[in-house]
Amino acid sequence: MKKDLLSIENLEPSEIESILELGRRLKRNKNKFSKVLSKKTLALVFQKPSNRTRVSFEVGMYQLGGNSLYLSPQEINLGVRESIADVGRTISRYVDGIVLRTFEHKNCLEMAEAASVPVINGLSDFSHPCQALADILTIKEKLGDLKKVTLAYVGDGNNVCNSLLFAASKTGMNISIATPKGYSPSSKSVEDASVFAELSGSRIKIGNDPFSAVKDAQVVYTDVWASMGQEEESGQRKAAFRDFQINGALMAKAGKGALVMHCLPAHRGEEITDEVIDSPSSVVFDQAENRMHVQKAVLIKLLKSA
Repeated sequence: MKKDLLSIENLEPSEIESILELGRRLKRNKNKFSKVLSKKTLALVFQKPSNRTRVSFEVGMYQLGGNSLYLSPQEINLGVRESIADVGRTISRYVDGIVLRTFEHKNCLEMAEAASVPVINGLSDFSHPCQALADILTIKEKLGDLKKVTLAYVGDGNNVCNSLLFAASKTGMNISIATPKGYSPSSKSVEDASVFAELSGSRIKIGNDPFSAVKDAQVVYTDVWASMGQEEESGQRKAAFRDFQINGALMAKAGKGALVMHCLPAHRGEEITDEVIDSPSSVVFDQAENRMHVQKAVLIKLLKSA
């Protein structure tokens, strides 16, 4: 059976570790793997615009000896001009894998069910698995044993938050989340992550106090307050999140030398200040680079035998 990557919750801990290890090897020696996906083609089907996702997948596929094909929102008009299932069935006849960047997670599920080639979630409203894999690779590079790390996530309980919940609970990393009331991660995500945490020894804390969340944490993470598709809520969200900014005062409560993470793009002066994102503690551009390395690992895992 083909294998897809739709959410971190679907990966076994051993699979996560295998992807991270291969990502590290690819980062150290990209030339060694320069022909591993020769004559393979990856379709990038995007409903949302992108910087990191598109560039990292296109360059990564090129470095592995393969080819990529970008299909813009206007070209496909997914689910309007043509059904998601028909797009999946058709494109599967031409390519070896599909990256879908979409608004609704159900589109990923429908595409994966219809496609006969591996489908990778490049972002949905529920999950951002490639980002979370890059994040834990970055933390592992900087701090070593994930089981000795506490990650504090401050902000919206969104797709990135869900994926970090799953990644932490699968790998044994502790996670402390602070969101405004009404913006917590879904109860189902927390419930599922709690089951994973029982097996890994991870500790999960969910609350509404950012200072409590970051206390003694080794990593402090945030994301934009209003994601693509939520522009109309921007004013409301700015008011709700005003006390959840990652700034010098908040970082002073974190563990000594705590790392600062952001999945980008950043709205400087809103969820994070310049002094923090540009500080020596910031590893946001290491995260961005590691997107390509873990995605190359995922591509090899899913497409090499396809």
